Amino acid sequence: MVQSGSTVIPRRAMILSAGLGTRMQPLTDRIPKPLVAVGGKPLINHVLDRLAAVGVETAVVNVHHMADQIEEHLKPRRVPNVIISDERRALLGTGGAVVKALPHFGEEPFFHINSDTIWIDGVKPNLERLAAAFDRSRMDALLLLAPTATSVGYTGAGDYAMDSDGRLRPRIEREVVPFVYSGVAILSPALFSRAPKDPFPLTVPFNRATEAGRLYGLRLEGVWMHVGTPEAVAAAEAAILASAA
Repeated sequence: MVQSGSTVIPRRAMILSAGLGTRMQPLTDRIPKPLVAVGGKPLINHVLDRLAAVGVETAVVNVHHMADQIEEHLKPRRVPNVIISDERRALLGTGGAVVKALPHFGEEPFFHINSDTIWIDGVKPNLERLAAAFDRSRMDALLLLAPTATSVGYTGAGDYAMDSDGRLRPRIEREVVPFVYSGVAILSPALFSRAPKDPFPLTVPFNRATEAGRLYGLRLEGVWMHVGTPEAVAAAEAAILASAA
């Protein structure tokens, strides 16, 4: 962990980059989704730059679809140092991918970020806010949540309701809830202590943490952009330009 003022920031992170990116076609017919540019910068570079800015030293990046392109793109990267977790032979799911990477994290909590997530910070960087709010004595996971009403490019019914103390409850069928998971979190290795051996999604340990009262959320300050389609790229770029005006 890295000390930043009174906040202890994880030194390591995992970036999920193995998805097929089918909803982003035709942009992903020739390049993987993490390399799609938003505002002149590949999506994965936005994430790596955020991590570097808060002092993260090592980022584990899993690869599968068009893996060679991602590896070649990341070769020059030095801050943070990139470790490739190879899933070329078979996708492990968002949860199984973490289990494969766990040896790189030891016993320490780590940032977990989707390679296609992008946001505009408020006054204080959201990764610093997340680190300051994480309490491993009470939490197995702390998710950065974006308000559904103000997120750019998002039109869904949300993912979680949040209690006043930050504990989360997942949305049930036909319900509309205020928050969507931004794809950014701090996770404790303890979250995966009962992980399945077969590929599995992160919702499995998240639901188990919910039942134990150890899944928490933090509201994102700023603007989160859901970049899931080619049309959403333009919306995200407009939001970035507006924030810089």
